[in-house]
Amino acid sequence: MNKEYIITVFSENKVGLLSQITTVFTCRDINIESLTTSESSIPGIHKFTIVVITGPEKIEKLVKQIEKKIDVLKAFVFTPDEVVQQEIALYKVTRSNSVEKLVRDHHVRILEICDDYIVLEKTGHKEDTQSLFELLQPHGVQQFVRSGQIAIIKSKRELLNEYLQKRENTTKA
Repeated sequence: MNKEYIITVFSENKVGLLSQITTVFTCRDINIESLTTSESSIPGIHKFTIVVITGPEKIEKLVKQIEKKIDVLKAFVFTPDEVVQQEIALYKVTRSNSVEKLVRDHHVRILEICDDYIVLEKTGHKEDTQSLFELLQPHGVQQFVRSGQIAIIKSKRELLNEYLQKRENTTKA
């Protein structure tokens, strides 16, 4: 049975690594629902957050293939209940009194106000940002963009730190 998984991949920031990682998904015929990449809490280490919908048998093989890439330090897989996840959406909407009421009712941040449009920001789950998009549609959405999901594990431990410590201890022994 297919379900949502969040894969976090830690690596050095190397040119071409994203292409190598996405090729693993293509070869296994798995679509990427969301992808973000940024610096991690560890200096010099970058974090990819990849959301997919697939089966449990495919996800384990996928993560093992990703970890075979030379520049990948470690990859972890989580289910949505194991992480705190959010995304950000921006909306450029025709300016009107009714839009300004929606902004107040839905805890939306106003980034820019011009004579003929307003740029809004909403942070939340995909359902939240999509719901606001649908509410704004009748008011004239001129542009809409949503980021990929970002996620932090709920566990008190940083799994990459533990992995790197074990690797260092093994190297010293």
